[in-house]
Amino acid sequence: MSKTLKIGIFGANRGSHYFDIIMANNGEIVAVCDKKEKLVNAAVAKLGGTAKGFTDFEEFIKEPMDCIFLANYFHEHAKYAIRCLEMGINVISECTANSTMAEGVALCRAAEKSNAIYMIAENYPFMLFNQEMKRVCDSGSLGKIMFAEGEYNHPGSPYYKKEPGVKYTISLKDSLEHWRNHLPATYYVTHSLAPLMAATGAFPKKVTAMPIFMPLPEDCDNPKAVGDGTAIIMTQNDDGSVFRVTGCATFGAREDSYRICGKKGQIENVRGSDGMVMQQYNGWDRPEGWDTNCKYYKPELIDDDKELIEKSGHGGGDFFVFREFFRCVREGKPHQFDVYFATAMASVAILGHRSVLAGGVTFDVPDFRLEEDKKKWENDYSTPFFYSEGYFDDVTAPNIPSCSRPEYRPSKQQLENYLNWLEMYNNGELDEF
Repeated sequence: MSKTLKIGIFGANRGSHYFDIIMANNGEIVAVCDKKEKLVNAAVAKLGGTAKGFTDFEEFIKEPMDCIFLANYFHEHAKYAIRCLEMGINVISECTANSTMAEGVALCRAAEKSNAIYMIAENYPFMLFNQEMKRVCDSGSLGKIMFAEGEYNHPGSPYYKKEPGVKYTISLKDSLEHWRNHLPATYYVTHSLAPLMAATGAFPKKVTAMPIFMPLPEDCDNPKAVGDGTAIIMTQNDDGSVFRVTGCATFGAREDSYRICGKKGQIENVRGSDGMVMQQYNGWDRPEGWDTNCKYYKPELIDDDKELIEKSGHGGGDFFVFREFFRCVREGKPHQFDVYFATAMASVAILGHRSVLAGGVTFDVPDFRLEEDKKKWENDYSTPFFYSEGYFDDVTAPNIPSCSRPEYRPSKQQLENYLNWLEMYNNGELDEF
């Protein structure tokens, strides 16, 4: 039996989705923290009263723990990750590692000084078809990787309960200042970029991006301050390859799509096929044993934890993430999704948005393993977000535009509709939870 690891969860809403996964990996949840007391109470009750509940992070972090899972607001992870690393507590951090370039520098410096492990909890590389793409890339049969594409396409209804079977989730945007209302089109890039980096081993060195402006209907319930439906992001990588990826896109239908092309062949997951993969080669470059240029197949999950994996979210990715994190903590070994992997993705997101605002100008993506690159960005706190009180000492509100058209604002009707639904939610009149 593997060593039981004591873990605390910061962010009770998203964090509660991982309770069963953590316990299945021999993790003991000893504490839960969230600024909303009702979420803390609900989480503690769900755990049978065995965990302590906190609304103050500094009190929470005093609890004896091996690890902390950061599942708080998307853009507010770095400060808390740094605090954990300073205390020698292993950190697994969801979504983006840092929302400003300066935070990325500080996070890397903290990780370098700490004996604790940092891991970004990016689950999409662990989807079965993405694991198969990595396996094929590692085999070398594709030849030198030249080009890859990643699309995370996640449209949602902009109306609350206006369409049968569809509802816009008010609880995911509990104020006008909420990060989802100010999320630039490039910032949610990890689901499209991480599988390509993981499969190929390439790190972005340059980034440029172009927005697709497609604002929501003026009579909808969603008060987004960003009229961009997505951005198309291009990176030139350290191995000479080029990636084309999206942020969280809203064109077409729901789809997660990836394609990796080498000099000899290519592999991709087949759109709309429930996990099928297409592997294809030039006729003169077929691997040994191939009797055709192209094969379609569905990768088979062969794993001792198959039943648990198939029950977990994001195509099993949520389970794999924690299994890998706990393995690294128990064995004290490094892993692929470290602080440099994480901050490279965040830099693509942040500088991709700078490119959008500058009309497609190309930016160099820093390598925070290098002190000269850290020095260049250590004081850059440009941000499109509002922050929780006390998160930053002096940066609490946006100081750069969040939209490619800085003058864009949500419509009066959008604001009125949203505020009406929010009032009902705060009064407990909606069935969201």
